[in-house]
Amino acid sequence: MQYAWYIPMQPSIRTEFREFLRLAIPLASAQVAQSATGFADTIIMGRLGQETLAAGGLAAITFTALLNTAGGVVIGVSPFVAEAYGAGCKARVQQVARQGLWLSLILAIPVMLFLANIDTLMRQFGQQATTVALAKTYIDIMLWGLFPALAFATLRSVVSGLSHARPVMVIVIGGTLFNIAGNYVLGFGKLGFPTLGLRGLAWASIVSLWGMFLSLVIYILRHKELKSYRLFKNLHQLKLPIFRELVFVGAPIGVSAALETGLFTVVTYLMGALGTEVLAAHQIVLQTIIVIFMVPLGMSFATTIRVGQWSGQQNYAAVRQAGYVGITSGVVFMTIMAIALLVFPQQVIGLYIDVRAAENASVLKLVMPMLIIAAVAQILDSVQKTASGALYGLKDTRVPMLISFCTFWVVGLTSGYLLGFHFGLGGTGLWLGQSIGVAIAAGVFVWRFYKLN
Repeated sequence: MQYAWYIPMQPSIRTEFREFLRLAIPLASAQVAQSATGFADTIIMGRLGQETLAAGGLAAITFTALLNTAGGVVIGVSPFVAEAYGAGCKARVQQVARQGLWLSLILAIPVMLFLANIDTLMRQFGQQATTVALAKTYIDIMLWGLFPALAFATLRSVVSGLSHARPVMVIVIGGTLFNIAGNYVLGFGKLGFPTLGLRGLAWASIVSLWGMFLSLVIYILRHKELKSYRLFKNLHQLKLPIFRELVFVGAPIGVSAALETGLFTVVTYLMGALGTEVLAAHQIVLQTIIVIFMVPLGMSFATTIRVGQWSGQQNYAAVRQAGYVGITSGVVFMTIMAIALLVFPQQVIGLYIDVRAAENASVLKLVMPMLIIAAVAQILDSVQKTASGALYGLKDTRVPMLISFCTFWVVGLTSGYLLGFHFGLGGTGLWLGQSIGVAIAAGVFVWRFYKLN
């Protein structure tokens, strides 16, 4: 079956930008909405006290790091679907989607087992006993949301690769609103529910994750075009050749995600070793950056799809143009956000803590320099993320994985550790070091995309 092309064979930059936005706006909106849950969680944690904020932030970033790693593997579905759609191969789309769901299940099981025993690792990283105990109550519940989160990521990649990104945005926004409301009700014990604190936030999150997954399944089954793919037929059949292809391309993406997220996770643990106040300050900066960074992350997904679709048509001039449109869009957006953070730092910090309260003075003092460094570094972080998305659209995943290791861990973590612990810069030094790694990664990813085209 051949599709009618929905885009011209030789698009202008304006046309490519318009088609990019058709994907990027709903995908970025979905990412921002999803991250808003973590943002709301952090605000509620802050209202529950500094200990809860520190423990909850530690637990949340640990769960997110593992989810992003496994999610990176299943996102490998995206370039395959986009390429098949561009080439007009419907059967290929069907096969990739089914094996992607198998991959989600197979990945979820070992990660859940690891999370169930994460408290041992936390103690070995020098976290305080009270922090570990609080964090464990959150993670023990959250691990049951891992499979629906991965399965949703798989189906999101499928429908987005078929240029149906808008329903993803609607479902995620709905799930996020439910989650935030659930956080408030269960966290603080409203509407007759008991006060569950961190446990309440976790319960609201997993109900939301299952709801989003099932909603997307229902949408696919009811949509006139999408249901013709019969994505859920013969789900019991594991096709090893296709499964291996997905793993071959997706595993390096997962490792790259683990290296990037793992850098921030290890830095968070190092912040904890510097004290509860440093960890709380870091959590404020990190959660703020995470929310903003969801936009270039969504742009990265859109760039992967656009590059993959043009690659399926073997139009390499359009591949180049699609990649550079995605990279430029990320830079423009993050530059605007960096300016906003630098102009209004007190207002941003005030979302989490009372900046006028005397007991928060030390945390405020720690947050300010971290926020300045993070704001500037996010411009380059948007470059590395969208450029890597362009490479993924070409199924170039193994070399970017090696680049990520060298830049994030060899350069970023090492320099951050030295600046933070040996040069006495504390949390500010850790943020500065990881930002150096991100900056180098940005330059190398853009250079590689240029060389491949």
